Amino acid sequence: MAQSNLGYWGLVFVFGLAVGGCAPSTTPKPEGPSTSAAGAKSPAGQQSGAGKGSGTKESGTTPGSLDALRKGQSTATPASGPLKDVFFDYDRYDLGADARQVLKANADWLKKNPSAKIEIEGHCDERGTSEYNLALGAKRAQSAKDYLATLGIAGDRLSTISYGEEIPVCKQLTEDCWRQNRRARFVIIPSRPAS
Repeated sequence: MAQSNLGYWGLVFVFGLAVGGCAPSTTPKPEGPSTSAAGAKSPAGQQSGAGKGSGTKESGTTPGSLDALRKGQSTATPASGPLKDVFFDYDRYDLGADARQVLKANADWLKKNPSAKIEIEGHCDERGTSEYNLALGAKRAQSAKDYLATLGIAGDRLSTISYGEEIPVCKQLTEDCWRQNRRARFVIIPSRPAS
């Protein structure tokens, strides 16, 4: 009888992990080795935008990174999108001058499209632990959200999510590739019909 109870609770535990996952640890660790990449600058003019087209209609939006990954599509932001990605230095979540300029342009678009809501995705390069990168991605997304709020965008129009290192746009083991993955991506949330 004791063995069957143990087997039952083992299955419940495994099922719980499969459905709910584990909460990430927030123990700070560096994004990766602090070798030559530590002082790298964010790229100017990298991948851009989150939505496709200029409207906020469902058919005019690009899926979030997770949806795109599930569908086998590119997780890069289309260049034609109205919202541009912001990039971060190695192991940092503070906004540089280039990121602030991009966020000002994103805020202008959001002001012209007052019904648009966005999800800000935080991403990291692959260096460092998964747990650390989830926390760092969350801080990157929150930095972008906080700055948009200072520019007059209402907080109820903005949500954040961190994917850490899990959904890279580039998979090569180079500094240029890692630089592209250290980003906050802006995804227009499709409006839901009133029920």
